[in-house]
Amino acid sequence: MSNASSPGAASSDAIIAWGRDVLEAESQSLAFTSRLLNEAFVTAVQTIIRSEGKVVVTGLGKSGHIARKLAATLASTGTAAFFLHPSEALHGDLGMIQSQDVVLALAFGGETRETLEVVRFANRRNIPVVAITGKSTSSLARLSNIVLDGNVDREACPLNLAPTTSTVVAMGLGDALAVALMRARGFDKHDFAQYHPDGSLGRQLSLVSQHMKTDLMAIHADDDFNRVLEIITAHNYGIAGVFDANEQLIGAITDGDLRRALKTSREAVFTKHAKDIMTKNPKTIESDRLALDAVKLMEQSRITSLFVKDASGAIVGLIRMHDLLAAKIV
Repeated sequence: MSNASSPGAASSDAIIAWGRDVLEAESQSLAFTSRLLNEAFVTAVQTIIRSEGKVVVTGLGKSGHIARKLAATLASTGTAAFFLHPSEALHGDLGMIQSQDVVLALAFGGETRETLEVVRFANRRNIPVVAITGKSTSSLARLSNIVLDGNVDREACPLNLAPTTSTVVAMGLGDALAVALMRARGFDKHDFAQYHPDGSLGRQLSLVSQHMKTDLMAIHADDDFNRVLEIITAHNYGIAGVFDANEQLIGAITDGDLRRALKTSREAVFTKHAKDIMTKNPKTIESDRLALDAVKLMEQSRITSLFVKDASGAIVGLIRMHDLLAAKIV
């Protein structure tokens, strides 16, 4: 390390300027790469969509780190994929590549020996190879069926040595590929929820059916007050649905409804029936909706429970704000 300047001698303005230089250089390279996208990108997406196997993502060094991330991104957005370490591949793991797969190989210079051996293995078995490389004349480009151009003028590193701009561009191309595949497959929030069942994203994208109570007891419109009281207190839900003779939901009775009925009718309350004290037309939500949608509907309606219905309209459960709060949906 040069002793031309002592460590920490740079001003705050200079340090901020260095950071901005890197970010601007990398953003400009991404913008340039986006303008280079052509039919090769379309072919890459179509090749993977039509494949009946997995995407085998491979690369070494910094390209290997990016390849690992891209394999994870693909897998979590609906495209089956896994990372294959090129060195491990040459010691038996080549057998992980199957005839119906597609190989996605990353190497900026396009001459990494181990990566090329993986590609040659794919070539011998007529397995399609998509390359992300910065050198269109490299061995990797020549051996690949489809080449995505990740060329950059220079690295953001002041020495033009440390992989910086080139890695950002490679990552960007991989992300573009993953998202294009995601959109081509029609991968939506419900699919995303299935692939991310845990963590904040998974919780927010979980379905109503995952949180609803199903052990409901029905109140019928002509049930007397004693029966209503018995059913409401049988479960600690604070609410029960009221159904007509055709088992259609026509109302709901809450703890609050019971208290109000007792306060206003006093002893006469025991002569009343469910239909006399119920709240008509309670709010419902479909079981395949997002739990977050249930939260929004409850907040908009200023209520704390929703009855859940299936595709046929039949009531199949109850979802409560209390349970959604406990599940950290909000």
